[in-house]
Amino acid sequence: MTTNGGFEPVFCTIVPPHLLDRLARHEDAAVSGPARRSLERDAYERTKRRLTTVIGAPSVAPPAGAAADQPHRTIYDAGHTQDLPGTKVREEGSEPGTDGSVNRAYAGLGATFDLYRKAYGRHSIDDNGLPLDATVHFDKDYDNAFWNGEQMVFGDGDNEIFLDFTIPVDVIGHELTHGVTQYTANLEYFGQSGALNESLSDVFGSLIKQHALGQTAEEADWLIGAGLLAPRVTGTALRSMKAPGTAYDDDVLGKDPQPASMDDYVATGRDNGGVHINSGIPNHAFYLVATAIGGYAWERAGQIWYDVLTGGHLKEDARFADFAKLTAQAARKRYGAGDELQAVQKAWEQVGVRTP
Repeated sequence: MTTNGGFEPVFCTIVPPHLLDRLARHEDAAVSGPARRSLERDAYERTKRRLTTVIGAPSVAPPAGAAADQPHRTIYDAGHTQDLPGTKVREEGSEPGTDGSVNRAYAGLGATFDLYRKAYGRHSIDDNGLPLDATVHFDKDYDNAFWNGEQMVFGDGDNEIFLDFTIPVDVIGHELTHGVTQYTANLEYFGQSGALNESLSDVFGSLIKQHALGQTAEEADWLIGAGLLAPRVTGTALRSMKAPGTAYDDDVLGKDPQPASMDDYVATGRDNGGVHINSGIPNHAFYLVATAIGGYAWERAGQIWYDVLTGGHLKEDARFADFAKLTAQAARKRYGAGDELQAVQKAWEQVGVRTP
């Protein structure tokens, strides 16, 4: 634990380090150059995040008179520099401009706020009206997006492998959900607890997209980062919750390594113990629960997952079985021994995780 309210110094990016590592070794400098620079920048931001956590980040209160049912968004433009937050270019209530990245970031922050507020009664990321800040056009050809504990940051991508990181709204929701986890369960970012941390961001990132589009579980694509991959890449997204391991199969990126069940669990020391890889298992469990229950996934399935995330019983070092047990308990407590509980139990059984 740290001195900053007990929060772990987690620095989370949407593109896993193992993907950037692979790209950084590519013979084409147009691919390897941006990947190497992105890795270097991520390492710097990760160190900065640790220092900020130890020293203590400044607390940010909602503006006086801010309505509880409205976000407070500010978008900045880094102008392809590494300076944060950059120049303010849009604030809450102002009209859209001509910069698509600014408009998408603003809308994505709003979509995230709306899902948490309307579906779960949560007032912003910290449940206390935290202002939502984001910076676009960060660095040059930066191949990532991240939540640094205080704000969102988006790169423009290299246009070889990745496009603008503001394009997929679920990427925005994913990263901001790391903030929600930071303020609630604070899951350790290693091994199975780290994979749960990543999975929760994928789950709510997908729900934010579905909520914004008004999609049912059956209508949703269950892809994370659809629209992010450049045309030259053979793939549809960064990850698939419906079919982990099928999001891409590309000469440059390689093959999606995510397993869909414990039978194919990947034991590795890379990627913080495979947090972006083994997250496919709880991701698939949620997909199975949501589609078995049907309707809007943010309602019953999402409510169960939210209850576990915020209920105070999820330990920081939780394993998949611990999380599965808590979802079964949450389903029973909220909905009784009906379809919801059966869907939860069957889903975890199908992915090879027992609910004690």
